[in-house]
Parts: sequence; C-alpha cells; structure tokens
Amino acid sequence: MKLEPSTFDNFYRVLTGVIVPRPIAFVSTMSSDGVVNLAPYSFFNAVASDPPTIVFSSTRHTGVKRKDTLANIEETGEFIVNVVVDDIAEAMNITAAEYPEEVNEFDLAGLTPVSADLVKCPRVQESPVNMECRLNQIISLGSGEHQHGLVIGEVIMMHVRDDIIDGHRINHALLKPTGRLAGSMYCRTSDVYEMPRPIYNPET
Repeated sequence: MKLEPSTFDNFYRVLTGVIVPRPIAFVSTMSSDGVVNLAPYSFFNAVASDPPTIVFSSTRHTGVKRKDTLANIEETGEFIVNVVVDDIAEAMNITAAEYPEEVNEFDLAGLTPVSADLVKCPRVQESPVNMECRLNQIISLGSGEHQHGLVIGEVIMMHVRDDIIDGHRINHALLKPTGRLAGSMYCRTSDVYEMPRPIYNPET
C-alpha cells in the first residue's frame, strides 16, 4: 500500500503508529504574567550534544484557543522538559486535555512544582529528570489550522535523581521511561537488550 499524505484520510494516525515508541516531553512553562502550564508532547527528541539541544513540536492552536505552552515559550524564551516515567504516566495523561489558561495542571494531576535553578518556570518534583532549557528558535510548520511550532531549545541545567545515575550512565531499569505509541496506547521499556555498535577495521 502506498499512502500519500495529501490524499490519505487521517495520515497522522499512520505516521504516529509507525514512528514508535516516542519519548514524551512533559513541558512546564510560565507566562510573562506568572501563570504556570504543564503539558505533554510526544513529537520530541534530542538532536545535538554540543550544545545539548532538544526539540519538540506543538500545534499553535486547538480550535480557537492558542496553545499555552508555545505562547509561553515565545513570551519568555524558556521551558523545562520533565521526563515521563511509569510512576507519573497517569498524572501526565490528566494534563493532556485542553484546559483554560488559568487552570493549574500541577494541581489537577496532583504533581508538585519545585523551583528550577536557571529558569523561572517550575520543575515536576515527581519526575526523576528535569531539563531546564533556553529557547534557541521556533520554526513554523504548516499553515492555517494545521500550523505547528517546532521548538528548539538548549539544555542549560539537568536535574537527575541520584539513584538512577552512575557517572555518565543512566540505569534505565530504575528510570522506567514511558513510551508513546499511537492513539491512547503507551508502552513500558522494561524489555531491553544490548547490541554493541560495530567498529570498522579495514584489516579484517
């Protein structure tokens, strides 16, 4: 089967069904007026190590309402990505609805906001990893009601829970990151295996 995005209905569902599993950026922001927002995004990844750079994508509007996360980042130039793990997956899902701007998603989900070091928006205490980020740029994608903002940010501080890190190694069995599949489906990453990268040797 060949699927052309412009003619295949709900191509989005196929796209998100084959690019799996996806990590989830649990993004906390604060407006210039001090209103806090917390929302999950599964179009998310790391794209560079020096400087450490991450990206996530957000729609610009949902119906007539603007996306608070994107608007807050445009206003303040900063945000925090909190890593979603199994212990807070249900709380993360609660924040995925489109709430009015004045609603505090931390309170709704029963999560604890704690101060960051270098940015004004709060971290999620229950998340074992928080990445404080400074905005690099936002690239506009699409048009009209399908417009998105690709947020590119530099990680300027990372908070990692002591028990999951040893030197520069993360213990994924203790981290327990949650993966996003398609629709309402998620996955755990408890079934892992090792595959060392090959090294080319022209003499063999």
